[in-house]
Amino acid sequence: MPVMTEPKLISGNANKPLAASIARRMSMHRGMNVGLCDARIERFNDQEIFIEVFENVRGEDMYIIQPTSNPANDNLMELLIMVDALRRSSAARITAVIPYFGYARQDRRAKARTPISAKLVANLLTEAGVDRILTMDLHATQIQGFFDIPVDNLYAAPIFALDVQHHFKGRMNDLMVVSPDVGGVARARELAQRIGAPLSIVDKRREKPGEVAEMTVIGDVKGRACVIVDDICDTAGTLVKAAQVLKDEGATEVHAYITHGVLSGPAVERVSKSVMKSLVITDSIQPSEAVKAAPNIRIVPTAPMFTQAILNIWNGTSVSSLFETDTLLPIYEGLYSTS
Repeated sequence: MPVMTEPKLISGNANKPLAASIARRMSMHRGMNVGLCDARIERFNDQEIFIEVFENVRGEDMYIIQPTSNPANDNLMELLIMVDALRRSSAARITAVIPYFGYARQDRRAKARTPISAKLVANLLTEAGVDRILTMDLHATQIQGFFDIPVDNLYAAPIFALDVQHHFKGRMNDLMVVSPDVGGVARARELAQRIGAPLSIVDKRREKPGEVAEMTVIGDVKGRACVIVDDICDTAGTLVKAAQVLKDEGATEVHAYITHGVLSGPAVERVSKSVMKSLVITDSIQPSEAVKAAPNIRIVPTAPMFTQAILNIWNGTSVSSLFETDTLLPIYEGLYSTS
């Protein structure tokens, strides 16, 4: 697609700090002040959402930054209504930047008479007028096929690899990457290959949905510093139990790297009281005050990667280049040592 005017950013209420960070970094890249579009998002007394954009967007390349995290339905409706407002205002292209794609866990019919909600959300976004999707660590990569528009799925693994190499400098030979279930092996293997560490798996058996009856560690973790890798941490029950099992099997310490810190209900309290030395999450979901205050939860920024991805989409260059360490390291130069 030919280069259009400067990329224009607009944000809903789901994660304004992340949107502001992306705008700040884009200002640095472009050498000019790039702010978020002036708009208001209000609710009528019955909680219907009303959106008004105060800037001219005719012919503009628009990027809506809006994860569909809790409250998922409100944030999804905000996104859809923003798309409609921009489309009716003659925006040239609308890219939905969805750092956390809600409803992604409902990606197939696991039993009879259940929905495939991820496909429904894909249809809603496409019909509303989205031209392109930019997201991070979809729960299931096949969700990209639910869309008939381009989907760029970024990965947190390259960022996590930089973080691990920075924080475990001098101890890399002691690390063991762990997948908390068989289904997450590909994601864990990706990080293991990047940092040159062996891979282990925690195999869990469920008696009934939501309850883990037994966990078995596949691989020798004795004397190792274990790094659990997953895409979503919701209530943290399985994660905390997996950490305890690893400690019982002889792991010297347990850390976890999770892309999307949903952390609902008792999650923060569970993590704080667990044997995990650290839980590292990204800011794809706006962290609550409890998350920020937790002593063993650390947040790594995604704004540098999302900013560069937006610029690459805008100027028609490769987004997949961001998966390479040599490309990503300069973007995160202020956070991680290059030595």
